[in-house]
Amino acid sequence: MSNRASRSGRVFLRLIVVVAFLAACIAGIASFSLMVAYQGFATPVILDFPKGTSTSTMATQLADSGVIRYRWQFLVARMLHPAARLQAGEYQFAHSDTTWTIFNRIVRGDVFFYELTVPEGSNIFDIAASLNQFDFIKAADFLRAARDPSLIHDLAPQAPTLEGYLFPSTYRLTRSTTVRQLCQMMTDLFRRQWKQLPQPDHPVAVHATVTLASLVEKETAVAEERPLVASVYANRLRLGMALDCDPTTIYAALLEQRYHGGIHRSDLRSANEYNTYQHTGLPPGPIASPGVAALKAALSPASTDYLYFVAKASGGGTHHFSKTMEEHNRAVQSYRRGLQKSDPPAATSSRSRRRPRAR
Repeated sequence: MSNRASRSGRVFLRLIVVVAFLAACIAGIASFSLMVAYQGFATPVILDFPKGTSTSTMATQLADSGVIRYRWQFLVARMLHPAARLQAGEYQFAHSDTTWTIFNRIVRGDVFFYELTVPEGSNIFDIAASLNQFDFIKAADFLRAARDPSLIHDLAPQAPTLEGYLFPSTYRLTRSTTVRQLCQMMTDLFRRQWKQLPQPDHPVAVHATVTLASLVEKETAVAEERPLVASVYANRLRLGMALDCDPTTIYAALLEQRYHGGIHRSDLRSANEYNTYQHTGLPPGPIASPGVAALKAALSPASTDYLYFVAKASGGGTHHFSKTMEEHNRAVQSYRRGLQKSDPPAATSSRSRRRPRAR
């Protein structure tokens, strides 16, 4: 009886050893499979895992889209790391990867980003138009958010909107980015850039400086001209002269939704407070987002006696600067003669082309 029990015990022990060995083999094979790269798709795959998506659902979507070979591989990875937090979001898979790599990407929250590039000199309408390329953020919502100046109120309490404080740069957005978050990113970057600018010895009015910088930004794309343009406007402000800045007239037309390209006599006569042909001093606020160079120019304009400038007919976006009306009128005549001798499209850059009016 004892021999039979002993034999049964040995058989049971052997069975346990075999089962354990097989389990170890299966576990080893399963673990090894997690480290083998796989690609079952021809074009990049984008998967969106909303907040609350289960591990099982993620595994199914990954397998069905060809990102991993088998659904169970992702579940095994999860079993081996039960405490890991899988992050919600949108993920792009563009090449072969191991299941481990994919699992760790989702744990890190390495989500797919959409890039929004905001060039220097963009206004809120330009930025809103750029947002039309995305299907998860609406231009109209952005415009509403940009018209709320609360994000910048502590730095520039006079700001009527966020115009001018949405710093030009490239921003990385996710599908969950809200317009408020986008405006926050842009104004935060403005604050960081502003703090790094060399400040003059005298107190600086932030809002007036940014407003002047926006005019400089829109008037010329030539870096070395920015301090000169700033000096023209600074001199005119000091003398109480109207700024006669074309971009402000265009901005007024944009605000009233009547701008269709070019400036008309009716635009120059507009009573809009942004029209610096009708109102002296700076406009109520910036007309675009100035870059660092324009901000520096506004903080430290060149020391000149210039009061006028007009585009050069030779092109290149450069200008002729004048101290007197007589000199300016001669420059205007030179500009007109140059246009007659050359093709209009090549006469000057569209961005900085100045109409031959007295400044």
